[in-house]
Amino acid sequence: MALSINDIKSGVTILVDDDVYLVIDAQPVKPGKGAAFVRAKLRNLRSSGIQEKTFRGTEKIDQAYVEERRLQYQYNSGHLYHFMDQDNYEEITVAEDNLGNSKKFLKDNLEVLGYFYKNEVLNVNLPNFIEFEIKHTEPGIKGDTAKSGTKQAEIETGATVQVPLFINEGDRIKVDTRSGGYVERVNQ
Repeated sequence: MALSINDIKSGVTILVDDDVYLVIDAQPVKPGKGAAFVRAKLRNLRSSGIQEKTFRGTEKIDQAYVEERRLQYQYNSGHLYHFMDQDNYEEITVAEDNLGNSKKFLKDNLEVLGYFYKNEVLNVNLPNFIEFEIKHTEPGIKGDTAKSGTKQAEIETGATVQVPLFINEGDRIKVDTRSGGYVERVNQ
């Protein structure tokens, strides 16, 4: 379905140059002279890249119907990651390229949201916060704050996160998956 520039609003998914974009922000502009236009900030649902685009008043924009499904992470084999659709229990395979940085926070049985366009997986969205167990970290020395009070720690998925000095192996921490940063220690 073709949209006019008046229909471009935050949250709408559109097709631009055969790629699917989510409108993050749209600002209608009505200059004193000339035709109205819309400045939009768009997120590419395949690559997660953000770009700005201007749509003129006469342009017709195609709407993309993106389906959101609840998925559960099962396992990976090589460059393929396997998920189970929570509604119909089908196995869905996602290429490593479609996951981006999300792959380093995937752990068994984690529930995620998958975005599909014409039955093709565009993107997988993790929960904002996930709890992990620390598998390896150097012991913190009391009073050693010369390194701004943080050290590297390896979590159960193999990813490394900067944590405060008081975190030890076996501790559980909460990680913000959007930034990859430490949030807090979780009581066991």
